[in-house]
Amino acid sequence: MKIHEKLLLDASLVGLAALGGLVFLVAPGRARKKDKKPFMYKNFAHRGLHKKDKSIPENSLAAFERASSYGYGMELDVQLSKDGKVVVFHDDTLNRVCGIDARVDEKTYDELSKMSLCGSQQTIPLFSEVLKTVRGRGPLIVELKNGKKNQELCEKTYALLRRYSGEYCIESFNPFIVRWFKKNAPEVIRGQLANPPKDYNGEVNPVTGFLLGNVLLNFLARPQFIAYKIAPKPFTVKLCEALGAMKVCWTSHEWINEKSYDVVIFEFYKPKLKFK
Repeated sequence: MKIHEKLLLDASLVGLAALGGLVFLVAPGRARKKDKKPFMYKNFAHRGLHKKDKSIPENSLAAFERASSYGYGMELDVQLSKDGKVVVFHDDTLNRVCGIDARVDEKTYDELSKMSLCGSQQTIPLFSEVLKTVRGRGPLIVELKNGKKNQELCEKTYALLRRYSGEYCIESFNPFIVRWFKKNAPEVIRGQLANPPKDYNGEVNPVTGFLLGNVLLNFLARPQFIAYKIAPKPFTVKLCEALGAMKVCWTSHEWINEKSYDVVIFEFYKPKLKFK
């Protein structure tokens, strides 16, 4: 074999090995068609069907009742109070929504339940209260927030969901939370939330942001969908989708996103319940 032919062959083998390694890192988990069906081609109200003027605030019982009455799917956020109750609230801190300078996990549920959401009559609900409000009238995407007691949050959230008769799936920015569900609740459809690497904004170190933003930690949990912020996607995310991951976007403010995704998480407009 001529030298240049051998070099070409060696380069090809190295390239194939690199591609194989990349596929191993980003490949999604498999999901049966019937398991994906409750979510495919549906619009999900971001933190419930809340209003831009905050008269119906995000992640409130009123927002979930409103979304349920229309039949929308709903996306919501869960985390633990100081006394270990699963509450529905997005931010780590109470500043933006409740005007209180404190972390959610520094307050007991009794304290949290007395706090107004966006100056309204609505207060921070328990996850169990949200499930009773929704009553299976629309599928749920449940985001588990990263915190100090992730295993406890996973266990308690799953315990509540096991008793719920409606349709649901889970997602998280933390791949170890998603991994917990892969190991302990493999029947539950699971998703990896991600931003472009630059959008982690110091929340994690640059290396971790690069790994997360390029879904290079998928091998830990084999998520069945990627919920990616609406932005240009890295090649690795597109590769994961080409390998079978459901394409989920957040947060949509216009109908056009239905053309490019399998699931749309929206706010501040009223799309059709289903598309395609």
